[in-house]
Amino acid sequence: MEKTKSTKSNCKSKASSSSGQYDTVWECVIPYVNDSRDRDAVSLVCKRWYEIDAITRKHVTIALCYTATPQQLSRRFPQLESLKLKGKPRASMFNLIPEDWGGYVTPWVEEVVRSFGRMKALHFRRMIVKDSDLELVAKSAVGKVLEVLKLDKCSGFSTDGLLHIGRFCGSMKILVMEESSITDNDGEWLHELALNNTVLENLNFYMTDPILRVRSGDLKLIARRCPSLASVKINDCDMLDLIEFFQAAASLEEFGGGSYTEPPGLVVEGIFNEQLERYAAVVFPPSLCRLGLTYLGQAEMPIVYPVASRLRKLDLMFAFLNTEDHCLLLQRCPNLEVLEARNVIGDRGLEVVAQFCKKIKRLRIERGADEQEMEDEEGIVSQRGLIALAQGCIELEYLAVYVSDITNASLECIGTHSKNLCDFRLVLLDRETRITDLPLDSGVRSLLIGCHKLRRFALYLRPGGLSDVGLSYIGRYSSNVRWMLLGYVGESDAGLLEFSKGCPSLQKLEMRGSCFSERALAIAALQLTSLRYLWVQGYRASNGRDLLTMVRPNWNIELIPAQQGFVGDENGVHVMVEHQSHILAYYSLAGPRSDFPATVKPLDLNTFLSP
Repeated sequence: MEKTKSTKSNCKSKASSSSGQYDTVWECVIPYVNDSRDRDAVSLVCKRWYEIDAITRKHVTIALCYTATPQQLSRRFPQLESLKLKGKPRASMFNLIPEDWGGYVTPWVEEVVRSFGRMKALHFRRMIVKDSDLELVAKSAVGKVLEVLKLDKCSGFSTDGLLHIGRFCGSMKILVMEESSITDNDGEWLHELALNNTVLENLNFYMTDPILRVRSGDLKLIARRCPSLASVKINDCDMLDLIEFFQAAASLEEFGGGSYTEPPGLVVEGIFNEQLERYAAVVFPPSLCRLGLTYLGQAEMPIVYPVASRLRKLDLMFAFLNTEDHCLLLQRCPNLEVLEARNVIGDRGLEVVAQFCKKIKRLRIERGADEQEMEDEEGIVSQRGLIALAQGCIELEYLAVYVSDITNASLECIGTHSKNLCDFRLVLLDRETRITDLPLDSGVRSLLIGCHKLRRFALYLRPGGLSDVGLSYIGRYSSNVRWMLLGYVGESDAGLLEFSKGCPSLQKLEMRGSCFSERALAIAALQLTSLRYLWVQGYRASNGRDLLTMVRPNWNIELIPAQQGFVGDENGVHVMVEHQSHILAYYSLAGPRSDFPATVKPLDLNTFLSP
């Protein structure tokens, strides 16, 4: 009997020791788990792992700034060194969200300065940033260690705020302000950056509005003082003024921006030769492999030829090239992995890509100006180009394209050949062209079945582009998709409800031009079990009472009523249009926000309890 007790005691002791060793191993491993989804899963295992995650998590992304408070963040992850924070809904990029909607960065900056002394990276996207916010960061302890500051599509600040960043943040390696709206008071901010920084690797103020003034001497000084400078993207600055900058930037791998004095137009042979001779002095560094030149015309194309064979990324979004020019340039780029262009590239341009650019992984084709499309009849993208692309570029991972025509067969071809596709976005332009192969039900089904790696999916069609059956296919075959944008799809509430029975991984859903009722939208939001964010514009609005179906704890619902506004037509004339009503709903640990503008109202049970 005593021997039995002793044996049991030894077993328990060994089991306890084994469990302790097991926990110790995981305590050492968890800090090296970097994927946020894996981290979330780890933190749910037990209290101890939750605590380990809390004190070892270095980076957090908050997809909407109203889903938590700054204080909740600092209590949960006190040792953060990197924060990415998103503000306004993505629709704000298309002027669909009121300017005063919100997304203020001030309370977050104050908490960062107060609680995160080791913060090395701040990334704000679509947020309102004030000069005082930048000054507070720069003059605090955070400013001394800050290595990354990204103000991505932000607004509300000026070069006065950037002056403080340039003057006090001497450890800055990455400074990005691409597509932000910045008040340009002077160019001293760039000079201060050049004087106080020797470690800069990435400087980006590309497509800032209004255009920031640039002194080429400051860029040259930055290149000389920062030997690790690898990426520079700027606004307008004549390429002839950048000759010495390129000579000094020996490590430069990426350049975007610049401009040419002579505007593109009818190229007379004499003018062509003179222009070419002027810019022949522009020599890119030997390490350059990513390039995006604004206002690049036919006369300047030979400048790119010497580096074309080593380019891995090429941005032609703001180049003045026709279809033939695209073909001539792209056939010289066999190592291209990333291409951005407008649909003036045409089907023929995509065929050249399929033939000569076999390594393409990311391709984005935006809508060009209608008047340019009319001048160049080849400048349209259709099923012909997509089929060639799918068959020739099997390494494609990201495809975003505006098309003028589309067929089921082209979507089926993408599903057959593009097995690595993780992100697919297609917009069917609403031109007078008669599409004969609608709806696209079978094509969408084949694409989703074939591209099983898809995580992001956008399909923006026109009425009749996808039936209720096609919408149900999206729900059934999008098992791994986490973000989705749907425009003008489906025919009735029945299609939406069938769709919402699937999509088990869908966290973020955006919809435009829908024919669905408030009741169907509310039921769908409940059926989509992983949904964390819903934005809908254009639906069958009533009095809002049917939306109460999706009211639940920690679920904020905001309504933006229909309103009139002005937009510019194709001739630049401002006309009055009716902006449709919006629904924005999202999970939040912070509760209803307190800074609602007049253009937004919260929806809760109390809205309908008043007599």
